[in-house]
Amino acid sequence: MSALKIKKGTSKHSAYDLRSSYGDTQETHTLAVIVDNEAGVLARVIGLFSGRGYNIDSLTVAEVDHQGHRSRITVVTTGTPQVIEQIKSQLARMVPVYDVHDLTVEGPSVERELALLKVLGEGDKRVEALRLADIFRANVVDSTLESFVFEITGPPEKIDAFAELMRPLGLEEVARTGVAALSRGGSGSADSSLYAPAQTGEAADGTVTA
Repeated sequence: MSALKIKKGTSKHSAYDLRSSYGDTQETHTLAVIVDNEAGVLARVIGLFSGRGYNIDSLTVAEVDHQGHRSRITVVTTGTPQVIEQIKSQLARMVPVYDVHDLTVEGPSVERELALLKVLGEGDKRVEALRLADIFRANVVDSTLESFVFEITGPPEKIDAFAELMRPLGLEEVARTGVAALSRGGSGSADSSLYAPAQTGEAADGTVTA
């Protein structure tokens, strides 16, 4: 009797698809996480990434609701689709986390970053640095006889391109804020009640309460 010849994987005619729905392709995703603004929360979020070997490309955090004491953490991370799903699932299970949104898959979004670049140079290099800054709409925020400090905002790819062009002209130092991102249009990535105006009413004694 001849041995059965079974091909790896399945065809579209098979009733049993044993192949994983996740690929090995590395993807970059931007996550918006709403958390309590309290001590130790950021350390716990970072610990989740570092403890499991997840990569953080960019991280920004700031309080967005002063009354409710909630902060928004924007994380740019890279991994396989399976790893991205694990990150979102584990973040959502953390106690101080209210919402986790993947801006990359939920629709169009706007991403911006601010960077400061110090460029050292003289003569023609200074002239070329100013010319390129004008093309990229970067502002000169500090100037000496030997250096410029440029401020530039835009998508990370724009900042990467500007920094690469400044490298042969004397790029000395770069400081970047990390990515801030919002979804476009009417769909928000956070609870809109965070930003609703406070409700006021009149008490029985005539005083106005908030």
